[in-house]
Amino acid sequence: MKVAVVVSTLVVAAAALPQTTISQCNTGGLQCCQSVQSSSNPAVSTLLGLVGAVVQGAAVQVGLTCSPISIIGVGGDSCSAQPVCCSNNNFNGVVALGCTPVNLGL
Repeated sequence: MKVAVVVSTLVVAAAALPQTTISQCNTGGLQCCQSVQSSSNPAVSTLLGLVGAVVQGAAVQVGLTCSPISIIGVGGDSCSAQPVCCSNNNFNGVVALGCTPVNLGL
């Protein structure tokens, strides 16, 4: 039951985040993340400390378990989780910092 509550909370939180179109993704690479959470979340904060990520600001959006989306529509690249544009993905896909959800349908 806890998992369902957490997942539904993440879906609601992701829906409330501002959306970015692909053409606006000029801060970093387009990523597909399993979830996007606030750096103020204690579990996320612990994970950031483990990978040595330094976060500037009170509540930065952090993508978790991310992989790059290279060219949309070519070679089967797709994202069944949360497509995001992140400003810092130097942590081997474990975390990506400064993420904004992207609408791939545009």
